[in-house]
Amino acid sequence: MMNQTRSLSIGIIGDGFMQPAFFEGALTKRLAGRAATYRQMQLDWPLKVQSTKFDPDLPVAEFVGRPEHYFDFIADLDVLVTHLAPITARSLEHAPKLKIIAVSRGGPVNIEMAAARARGITVVNTPGRNASAVAEFTVASLLAETRNLIRGHLSVASGEFRREFYHFDHTGPELCELTVGIVGFGDIGSRVARLLRPFGCRIAIYDPFRQLTQEEADAGIRKMELDELLAHCDVVTLHPRVTPQTKNMIGRAQIAAMKPGSYIVNTTRGQVLDYSALYDGLVSGHLRGAALDTFDPEPPPADWPLLKLPNVTLSPHIAGASRYSITKAADMIAEDIGRILEGEQPLYPTK
Repeated sequence: MMNQTRSLSIGIIGDGFMQPAFFEGALTKRLAGRAATYRQMQLDWPLKVQSTKFDPDLPVAEFVGRPEHYFDFIADLDVLVTHLAPITARSLEHAPKLKIIAVSRGGPVNIEMAAARARGITVVNTPGRNASAVAEFTVASLLAETRNLIRGHLSVASGEFRREFYHFDHTGPELCELTVGIVGFGDIGSRVARLLRPFGCRIAIYDPFRQLTQEEADAGIRKMELDELLAHCDVVTLHPRVTPQTKNMIGRAQIAAMKPGSYIVNTTRGQVLDYSALYDGLVSGHLRGAALDTFDPEPPPADWPLLKLPNVTLSPHIAGASRYSITKAADMIAEDIGRILEGEQPLYPTK
């Protein structure tokens, strides 16, 4: 537990989404009565600066800027709150007082965890902070693709008022007709299932690390192996974390094994899906449609043929972008920092 009498130095590196003011407000409320000074930095992401997803010279991922860009900011901090700043062993050499790092995302991929552990720094993050946002967006994307919402909007906006979307050949199914296969049944996948159940969908899942609860089994959710799920389901929606095992887990063979006329939805990460194989499946008619929020590479090339197909619904990686996910992350971080300072175990420690 840190010295209760000394004023804490707390730094917040936010951006246009995770805005620092929300975190300072939540911390001020949670740490009421404790002396603290705050310092803020707001990055230009997502409007001007794109995050770097891979750098072979750095042991971190999905970050903005370079570690050295933040050395001066973190130099005298006790507590750092960050969303996208990369924090490496070199960073920590410039922050000798740092005892807590809080990352406002589901996993601290932008923190060199081995270096933090070696220095006795406690790292917490915010698992599930955007789970409801992504789950809602997943269902919305599926509806948009199956029921021609975007295509219909563009038709009216262009002044054409195209009526072929009322023709049998172009209308889509209702959700109550569909068997939806959920690949990855964590915070997001399980929320997708709960949202879909009132529509009358039949639901199957694939997740080798998750057993169904009795309540889920009683609700009719079935657990399947991946090959069975692909062959059986009208919709496959992807929600696994990106690991060496899940990269390109839906490739050419898996798409070929999918039920003819089925749909695929991807609101997780582009690396789990082979987009070349997806394109071929959509062009051939083997797949009826796709709803895609994430891509590989990202952003996708403007002349990518996949983007021009008539049977895709596209969005620019915004499934997790909700205002509630920001305030939820701020409250989760403030509570954990408060608990650590009081000598208690955090609710969301990173191992």
